[in-house]
Amino acid sequence: MLRFLGLRLSRALLTLVLVVSFAFVVLRLSGDPALLIMSADAPPEAIAAFRRAWGLDDPIWVQYLRYFTAILQGDLGMSMRSGRSAISLVAERIPATLALTLPALIIKIGLGVPAGIYAALHRNSAIDRAVMLLAVAGFTVPSFVLGLLLVLLFAVQLGWLPSGGQDSWRHAILPIITMGFGGAAVLARFTRSAMLEVLGQPYMRTALAKGVPWHAAVRRHALPNAAIPTVTIIGFMIGSVLAGAVVVESVFSWPGVGRLLVVAVANRDLAVVQCILLLVAATMIVSNLVVDLLYGVLDPRLRSAAKGGA
Repeated sequence: MLRFLGLRLSRALLTLVLVVSFAFVVLRLSGDPALLIMSADAPPEAIAAFRRAWGLDDPIWVQYLRYFTAILQGDLGMSMRSGRSAISLVAERIPATLALTLPALIIKIGLGVPAGIYAALHRNSAIDRAVMLLAVAGFTVPSFVLGLLLVLLFAVQLGWLPSGGQDSWRHAILPIITMGFGGAAVLARFTRSAMLEVLGQPYMRTALAKGVPWHAAVRRHALPNAAIPTVTIIGFMIGSVLAGAVVVESVFSWPGVGRLLVVAVANRDLAVVQCILLLVAATMIVSNLVVDLLYGVLDPRLRSAAKGGA
Protein backbone atom coordinates (compact mmCIF):
# COMPACT_ATOMS: atom_id res chain seq x y z
CA MET A 1 0.00 0.00 0.00
CA LEU A 2 2.87 2.38 0.78
CA ARG A 3 4.36 1.64 -2.62
CA PHE A 4 0.99 2.33 -4.21
CA LEU A 5 0.64 5.69 -2.44
CA GLY A 6 4.23 6.63 -3.23
CA LEU A 7 3.71 5.98 -6.94
CA ARG A 8 0.50 7.99 -7.02
CA LEU A 9 2.06 10.93 -5.15
CA SER A 10 5.07 10.92 -7.49
CA ARG A 11 2.75 11.09 -10.48
CA ALA A 12 0.79 13.88 -8.80
CA LEU A 13 3.91 16.00 -8.26
CA LEU A 14 5.04 15.41 -11.84
CA THR A 15 1.61 16.44 -13.10
CA LEU A 16 1.72 19.66 -11.09
CA VAL A 17 5.15 20.51 -12.47
CA LEU A 18 3.98 19.89 -16.04
CA VAL A 19 0.83 22.00 -15.54
CA VAL A 20 2.79 24.90 -14.08
CA SER A 21 5.41 24.70 -16.85
CA PHE A 22 2.81 24.48 -19.61
CA ALA A 23 0.82 27.42 -18.26
CA PHE A 24 3.96 29.49 -17.81
CA VAL A 25 5.21 28.98 -21.37
CA VAL A 26 1.84 29.30 -23.15
CA LEU A 27 0.84 32.50 -21.33
CA ARG A 28 4.12 34.20 -22.12
CA LEU A 29 4.02 33.20 -25.77
CA SER A 30 0.42 34.35 -26.23
CA GLY A 31 1.05 38.09 -25.92
CA ASP A 32 2.83 40.86 -24.07
CA PRO A 33 1.09 41.68 -20.76
CA ALA A 34 2.68 45.14 -20.75
CA LEU A 35 0.88 46.16 -23.94
CA LEU A 36 -2.47 44.96 -22.63
CA ILE A 37 -2.21 46.55 -19.21
CA MET A 38 -0.41 49.77 -20.26
CA SER A 39 -2.11 49.90 -23.71
CA ALA A 40 -0.22 50.22 -26.98
CA ASP A 41 -0.53 54.04 -26.84
CA ALA A 42 1.52 54.30 -23.64
CA PRO A 43 4.98 55.90 -23.92
CA PRO A 44 7.75 53.40 -24.68
CA GLU A 45 9.52 54.44 -21.50
CA ALA A 46 6.48 53.53 -19.40
CA ILE A 47 6.12 50.15 -21.11
CA ALA A 48 9.82 49.43 -20.61
CA ALA A 49 9.58 50.43 -16.93
CA PHE A 50 6.59 48.12 -16.48
CA ARG A 51 8.50 45.23 -18.01
CA ARG A 52 11.48 45.86 -15.76
CA ALA A 53 9.28 46.12 -12.67
CA TRP A 54 7.67 42.73 -13.35
CA GLY A 55 10.77 41.03 -14.70
CA LEU A 56 9.29 40.61 -18.17
CA ASP A 57 12.47 41.79 -19.89
CA ASP A 58 14.46 38.86 -18.49
CA PRO A 59 15.00 35.72 -20.61
CA ILE A 60 12.10 33.32 -20.33
CA TRP A 61 14.20 30.66 -18.59
CA VAL A 62 15.15 33.20 -15.91
CA GLN A 63 11.49 34.08 -15.42
CA TYR A 64 10.62 30.38 -15.18
CA LEU A 65 13.25 29.63 -12.56
CA ARG A 66 12.20 32.69 -10.55
CA TYR A 67 8.54 31.70 -10.72
CA PHE A 68 9.16 28.03 -9.89
CA THR A 69 11.37 28.97 -6.93
CA ALA A 70 8.66 31.31 -5.65
CA ILE A 71 6.05 28.53 -5.87
CA LEU A 72 8.27 26.22 -3.82
CA GLN A 73 8.35 28.98 -1.19
CA GLY A 74 4.56 29.34 -1.23
CA ASP A 75 4.55 32.59 -3.21
CA LEU A 76 2.13 32.41 -6.16
CA GLY A 77 2.87 35.91 -7.38
CA MET A 78 1.14 39.27 -7.57
CA SER A 79 -1.62 40.40 -9.91
CA MET A 80 -0.32 42.81 -12.54
CA ARG A 81 -3.76 44.37 -12.80
CA SER A 82 -4.60 45.02 -9.14
CA GLY A 83 -1.24 44.70 -7.39
CA ARG A 84 -2.70 42.20 -4.89
CA SER A 85 -1.46 38.68 -4.28
CA ALA A 86 -2.89 36.18 -6.75
CA ILE A 87 -3.85 33.69 -4.04
CA SER A 88 -5.94 36.30 -2.20
CA LEU A 89 -7.84 37.21 -5.37
CA VAL A 90 -8.57 33.55 -6.07
CA ALA A 91 -9.42 32.71 -2.45
CA GLU A 92 -12.11 35.38 -2.20
CA ARG A 93 -13.83 33.94 -5.30
CA ILE A 94 -13.82 30.31 -4.15
CA PRO A 95 -16.93 30.58 -1.87
CA ALA A 96 -19.01 31.90 -4.77
CA THR A 97 -17.91 29.01 -6.99
CA LEU A 98 -18.56 26.43 -4.28
CA ALA A 99 -22.04 27.91 -3.76
CA LEU A 100 -22.81 26.70 -7.29
CA THR A 101 -20.69 23.60 -7.70
CA LEU A 102 -21.52 21.82 -4.42
CA PRO A 103 -25.34 21.90 -4.89
CA ALA A 104 -24.83 21.01 -8.56
CA LEU A 105 -22.67 18.05 -7.52
CA ILE A 106 -25.39 16.86 -5.13
CA ILE A 107 -27.90 17.06 -7.99
CA LYS A 108 -25.58 15.14 -10.30
CA ILE A 109 -25.09 12.27 -7.87
CA GLY A 110 -28.55 12.34 -6.31
CA LEU A 111 -30.34 12.19 -9.66
CA GLY A 112 -27.87 10.57 -12.03
CA VAL A 113 -26.88 7.46 -10.05
CA PRO A 114 -30.40 6.36 -8.96
CA ALA A 115 -31.76 7.09 -12.45
CA GLY A 116 -29.06 4.97 -14.06
CA ILE A 117 -29.59 2.09 -11.64
CA TYR A 118 -33.36 2.15 -12.06
CA ALA A 119 -33.09 2.32 -15.84
CA ALA A 120 -30.74 -0.68 -15.89
CA LEU A 121 -32.99 -2.75 -13.62
CA HIS A 122 -35.98 -1.93 -15.87
CA ARG A 123 -34.26 -2.23 -19.21
CA ASN A 124 -36.32 -1.45 -22.32
CA SER A 125 -39.18 -0.10 -20.23
CA ALA A 126 -40.80 3.29 -20.84
CA ILE A 127 -38.91 4.75 -17.87
CA ASP A 128 -35.62 3.38 -19.22
CA ARG A 129 -36.22 5.01 -22.60
CA ALA A 130 -37.23 8.29 -20.94
CA VAL A 131 -34.11 8.31 -18.75
CA MET A 132 -31.87 7.61 -21.74
CA LEU A 133 -33.58 10.30 -23.79
CA LEU A 134 -32.91 12.87 -21.09
CA ALA A 135 -29.38 11.52 -20.63
CA VAL A 136 -28.58 11.91 -24.32
CA ALA A 137 -30.05 15.41 -24.31
CA GLY A 138 -28.06 16.43 -21.26
CA PHE A 139 -24.91 14.82 -22.63
CA THR A 140 -25.05 16.51 -26.03
CA VAL A 141 -26.40 19.99 -25.25
CA PRO A 142 -23.53 22.34 -24.29
CA SER A 143 -23.87 23.98 -20.90
CA PHE A 144 -23.86 27.50 -22.34
CA VAL A 145 -26.73 26.60 -24.68
CA LEU A 146 -28.73 25.09 -21.82
CA GLY A 147 -27.99 28.12 -19.66
CA LEU A 148 -29.18 30.54 -22.35
CA LEU A 149 -32.35 28.48 -22.88
CA LEU A 150 -33.09 28.55 -19.15
CA VAL A 151 -32.53 32.31 -19.06
CA LEU A 152 -34.83 32.78 -22.05
CA LEU A 153 -37.59 30.69 -20.47
CA PHE A 154 -37.48 31.44 -16.74
CA ALA A 155 -35.98 34.95 -16.74
CA VAL A 156 -37.15 36.57 -19.97
CA GLN A 157 -40.44 34.84 -20.80
CA LEU A 158 -41.80 33.90 -17.36
CA GLY A 159 -39.90 36.39 -15.21
CA TRP A 160 -39.64 33.92 -12.34
CA LEU A 161 -35.89 34.07 -11.79
CA PRO A 162 -33.11 36.61 -12.38
CA SER A 163 -30.88 36.11 -15.39
CA GLY A 164 -27.55 36.74 -13.66
CA GLY A 165 -25.64 38.19 -10.75
CA GLN A 166 -25.25 37.15 -7.12
CA ASP A 167 -27.64 39.34 -5.15
CA SER A 168 -29.70 36.54 -3.55
CA TRP A 169 -30.16 32.78 -3.45
CA ARG A 170 -32.58 33.04 -6.37
CA HIS A 171 -29.69 34.09 -8.60
CA ALA A 172 -28.03 30.72 -8.01
CA ILE A 173 -30.94 28.53 -9.12
CA LEU A 174 -30.46 28.69 -12.88
CA PRO A 175 -26.66 28.17 -12.87
CA ILE A 176 -27.02 25.27 -10.42
CA ILE A 177 -29.62 23.62 -12.64
CA THR A 178 -27.43 24.22 -15.69
CA MET A 179 -24.42 22.55 -14.08
CA GLY A 180 -26.39 19.79 -12.38
CA PHE A 181 -28.48 18.61 -15.34
CA GLY A 182 -25.57 17.84 -17.65
CA GLY A 183 -23.63 16.00 -14.95
CA ALA A 184 -26.67 13.99 -13.87
CA ALA A 185 -27.21 12.94 -17.49
CA VAL A 186 -23.62 11.75 -17.80
CA LEU A 187 -23.82 9.82 -14.53
CA ALA A 188 -27.14 8.22 -15.47
CA ARG A 189 -25.74 7.02 -18.77
CA PHE A 190 -22.53 5.58 -17.31
CA THR A 191 -24.27 4.05 -14.29
CA ARG A 192 -26.81 2.32 -16.52
CA SER A 193 -24.07 0.90 -18.77
CA ALA A 194 -22.06 -0.30 -15.77
CA MET A 195 -25.10 -1.95 -14.18
CA LEU A 196 -26.10 -3.70 -17.41
CA GLU A 197 -22.58 -5.06 -17.83
CA VAL A 198 -22.51 -6.38 -14.26
CA LEU A 199 -26.01 -7.88 -14.48
CA GLY A 200 -24.84 -10.02 -17.40
CA GLN A 201 -21.80 -11.42 -15.59
CA PRO A 202 -21.60 -15.17 -14.74
CA TYR A 203 -21.42 -14.54 -10.99
CA MET A 204 -24.85 -12.90 -11.11
CA ARG A 205 -26.32 -15.95 -12.85
CA THR A 206 -24.55 -18.21 -10.36
CA ALA A 207 -25.93 -16.29 -7.39
CA LEU A 208 -29.46 -16.49 -8.78
CA ALA A 209 -29.05 -20.22 -9.54
CA LYS A 210 -28.08 -20.78 -5.90
CA GLY A 211 -31.39 -19.30 -4.81
CA VAL A 212 -30.19 -15.82 -3.83
CA PRO A 213 -33.15 -13.42 -4.18
CA TRP A 214 -32.90 -10.95 -7.04
CA HIS A 215 -32.78 -7.84 -4.86
CA ALA A 216 -30.15 -9.43 -2.60
CA ALA A 217 -27.99 -10.36 -5.61
CA VAL A 218 -28.26 -6.82 -6.94
CA ARG A 219 -27.37 -5.34 -3.55
CA ARG A 220 -24.47 -7.70 -2.78
CA HIS A 221 -22.91 -8.18 -6.21
CA ALA A 222 -24.21 -5.81 -8.86
CA LEU A 223 -24.07 -2.49 -7.02
CA PRO A 224 -20.52 -2.83 -5.58
CA ASN A 225 -19.06 -3.91 -8.94
CA ALA A 226 -20.96 -1.29 -10.92
CA ALA A 227 -19.79 1.36 -8.46
CA ILE A 228 -16.19 1.19 -9.69
CA PRO A 229 -16.67 2.92 -13.09
CA THR A 230 -19.30 5.20 -11.55
CA VAL A 231 -16.87 6.34 -8.85
CA THR A 232 -14.39 7.17 -11.59
CA ILE A 233 -16.85 9.55 -13.25
CA ILE A 234 -17.83 11.09 -9.89
CA GLY A 235 -14.15 11.61 -9.05
CA PHE A 236 -13.61 13.37 -12.36
CA MET A 237 -16.62 15.60 -11.69
CA ILE A 238 -15.36 16.50 -8.23
CA GLY A 239 -11.93 17.25 -9.60
CA SER A 240 -13.30 19.48 -12.32
CA VAL A 241 -15.68 21.56 -10.17
CA LEU A 242 -13.56 24.67 -10.61
CA ALA A 243 -12.77 24.16 -14.29
CA GLY A 244 -16.37 23.28 -15.09
CA ALA A 245 -17.65 26.53 -13.65
CA VAL A 246 -15.93 28.73 -16.25
CA VAL A 247 -18.68 28.62 -18.88
CA VAL A 248 -21.63 28.72 -16.48
CA GLU A 249 -20.24 31.59 -14.44
CA SER A 250 -19.62 33.56 -17.64
CA VAL A 251 -23.17 32.97 -18.90
CA PHE A 252 -24.79 34.03 -15.61
CA SER A 253 -22.25 36.74 -14.66
CA TRP A 254 -21.48 34.86 -11.45
CA PRO A 255 -18.41 36.30 -9.67
CA GLY A 256 -16.57 33.04 -9.05
CA VAL A 257 -13.20 31.52 -9.90
CA GLY A 258 -14.29 30.61 -13.41
CA ARG A 259 -15.22 34.16 -14.32
CA LEU A 260 -12.02 35.43 -12.71
CA LEU A 261 -10.07 33.04 -14.96
CA VAL A 262 -11.75 34.40 -18.09
CA VAL A 263 -10.99 38.00 -17.10
CA ALA A 264 -7.40 37.16 -16.08
CA VAL A 265 -6.71 35.40 -19.39
CA ALA A 266 -8.10 38.35 -21.35
CA ASN A 267 -5.90 40.75 -19.36
CA ARG A 268 -2.84 38.46 -19.44
CA ASP A 269 -2.79 38.63 -15.65
CA LEU A 270 -0.18 35.89 -15.50
CA ALA A 271 0.02 35.23 -11.78
CA VAL A 272 -3.76 34.93 -11.38
CA VAL A 273 -4.12 32.55 -14.34
CA GLN A 274 -1.24 30.39 -13.12
CA CYS A 275 -2.68 30.33 -9.60
CA ILE A 276 -6.09 29.17 -10.85
CA LEU A 277 -4.59 26.51 -13.11
CA LEU A 278 -2.49 25.24 -10.24
CA LEU A 279 -5.58 25.10 -8.03
CA VAL A 280 -7.56 23.22 -10.71
CA ALA A 281 -4.71 20.74 -11.23
CA ALA A 282 -4.35 20.16 -7.48
CA THR A 283 -8.10 19.54 -7.15
CA MET A 284 -8.03 17.03 -10.00
CA ILE A 285 -5.01 15.25 -8.56
CA VAL A 286 -6.49 14.97 -5.07
CA SER A 287 -9.80 13.67 -6.39
CA ASN A 288 -8.03 11.08 -8.56
CA LEU A 289 -5.96 9.97 -5.58
CA VAL A 290 -9.12 9.53 -3.50
CA VAL A 291 -10.70 7.54 -6.35
CA ASP A 292 -7.65 5.26 -6.51
CA LEU A 293 -7.97 4.60 -2.77
CA LEU A 294 -11.70 3.90 -3.14
CA TYR A 295 -10.89 1.30 -5.78
CA GLY A 296 -9.12 -0.71 -3.10
CA VAL A 297 -12.19 -0.52 -0.87
CA LEU A 298 -14.63 -1.49 -3.63
CA ASP A 299 -12.52 -4.17 -5.33
CA PRO A 300 -10.87 -6.78 -3.07
CA ARG A 301 -8.61 -7.84 -5.94
CA LEU A 302 -6.89 -4.46 -5.90
CA ARG A 303 -6.31 -4.73 -2.15
CA SER A 304 -4.70 -8.13 -2.66
CA ALA A 305 -2.51 -6.78 -5.44
CA ALA A 306 -1.44 -3.84 -3.27
CA LYS A 307 -0.49 -6.17 -0.40
CA GLY A 308 1.40 -8.43 -2.76
CA GLY A 309 3.40 -5.52 -4.14
CA ALA A 310 4.22 -4.11 -0.70
